[in-house]
Amino acid sequence: MTDPGPGRAALRRFATNRLAMGCLALLLLLGILAAVGPALLGHDQVQLDWEHVAAAPFAAPGHWLGTDRLGRDLLVRTLHGLRVSLAIALAATLVSLLLGVTWGAVAGYLRGRTDAVMMRIVDVLYALPQVFFVIIVTVALGRSPATLLVAIAAFGWLTTARIVRGQALVLREREFVAAAVVGGATTARIIARHIVPNLLGPVIVYATLLIPQVILVESFLSFLGIGIQQPLASLGNLIADGAAEMETAPWLLIVPGGCLVLLVFCCNFVGDGLRDALDPQDS
Repeated sequence: MTDPGPGRAALRRFATNRLAMGCLALLLLLGILAAVGPALLGHDQVQLDWEHVAAAPFAAPGHWLGTDRLGRDLLVRTLHGLRVSLAIALAATLVSLLLGVTWGAVAGYLRGRTDAVMMRIVDVLYALPQVFFVIIVTVALGRSPATLLVAIAAFGWLTTARIVRGQALVLREREFVAAAVVGGATTARIIARHIVPNLLGPVIVYATLLIPQVILVESFLSFLGIGIQQPLASLGNLIADGAAEMETAPWLLIVPGGCLVLLVFCCNFVGDGLRDALDPQDS
């Protein structure tokens, strides 16, 4: 059986954290707006309105947050960019967790030479510059959201593997693991049924901190022009476009930049709330 976890007490502690709960509600609202907002607004992200070019917020009918230099609705493009950034962040985080948890749990449980070889591979990958790797991947495979996802996930699992490996080294010495070994459980069953479930607390906390990191990396790469390409919108290339028009049309930078700041802010405070709720010293 698995070691007892924080369970309902942790959920109650998280529910009493008003800042974390507020940020979680705001994240859910942003996700819903990104999913259904563009369809409700009745504009397409590439639809041009030549009569209202670079219109200020509320200055053009039907364009609540104004338009860009091509007459495209800024709110719709920001919601599309938010959708792309969230999709890439969630997918890359999921892939990173699957790889990192599996790699770290196997290395930590088996120890010895297997652990040494697996963690040296992690060290070698850590030494590679991520930006250069992304450039090489995008040149070889083309610039697309899928390519960007692969490039980010290729590095995102490394820290997860180290965290999980350290926890697995401790868990393998616990009594319930020794009982499973005596009971004849296989190595794969012990890792899947006894090691991994008891790692979910730290993994969930790290996942909430990994999501904003991936969002920032994706936005940075798109800002540099090696991520999501026009006319597809992402928060990164919207901020790049807004920076070019900062003096004449500051709202083109403020709207997507504010959305990015709010998104990262909420993710970080949800992660802090989960960390505090799952802290065994507070149990």
